[in-house]
Amino acid sequence: MSAAHSDHEDLYGSTLLSLQQVRALVRTVEGALALRHSAQFFVWTQGSLQQLLPHQLLLCGAYQRSSRELRFELFNNAPLPPGLAEALCGPGSALLRRLQSDWLALGQGRPLLLPAEGLGLPGFAQLLMHGVSRPQRPSEIESFFLLAHAEPVYGPRQGVLLELLTPHLHSGWLRAQGGVAPARAPERHASSALPTGLTEREHQVLHGLREGLSNQQIAADLAISALTVKNHVQRILRKLGASNRAHAVARAQGLPRLSSGEGF
Repeated sequence: MSAAHSDHEDLYGSTLLSLQQVRALVRTVEGALALRHSAQFFVWTQGSLQQLLPHQLLLCGAYQRSSRELRFELFNNAPLPPGLAEALCGPGSALLRRLQSDWLALGQGRPLLLPAEGLGLPGFAQLLMHGVSRPQRPSEIESFFLLAHAEPVYGPRQGVLLELLTPHLHSGWLRAQGGVAPARAPERHASSALPTGLTEREHQVLHGLREGLSNQQIAADLAISALTVKNHVQRILRKLGASNRAHAVARAQGLPRLSSGEGF
């Protein structure tokens, strides 16, 4: 049997994971061990994790002892409908409370797949969620993860993969929350060229891409027009040889200036 053919064979006859997916799973788990701050976490989610669990939105929550509640952060690699980020991450979010209750009641400790229609997530077809609860107190959630996609890409196999990866999402996210990225270097003039080939302004726009901001949001932050941001994004993609915004962020992590935390 050829190597190319065997890559698409189910591992040991399993109908759950192919050999390709097992390899991606190993890479994902190994990558999780190196996570130390949220910039690294985001880049990690856009790598082999996307092969296993494709998503356009990832919501991560971890219990904060100081506030005695889950604190959430949203990562997205596609524009979000207006108001959705606030609905998901705003203080006392009713939508989040409902989703956590659904997971506890319907999931019963396993990943839960739900159609997004009627749940207050416009623009998405499905969502897949799982979390970590205290062993003796399942209603007390330690961490909670929600993935969503505009296409119906989730099924039983993705549920198994999420169950396998949730411990690594949990530990990686906790480390990322406890870590602090190195401070940004003093800003230079927007037209000054950097060793990476990106200008200072392009690094600022790239920072916005990493945060999952839309062109309009980046424009507001930088006091420039959305069209100017669009032009910067196109130049960034061309210079980094990236096919899309998430790909650009992942490739930028390897650049000397960005891998040290500057600009992120």
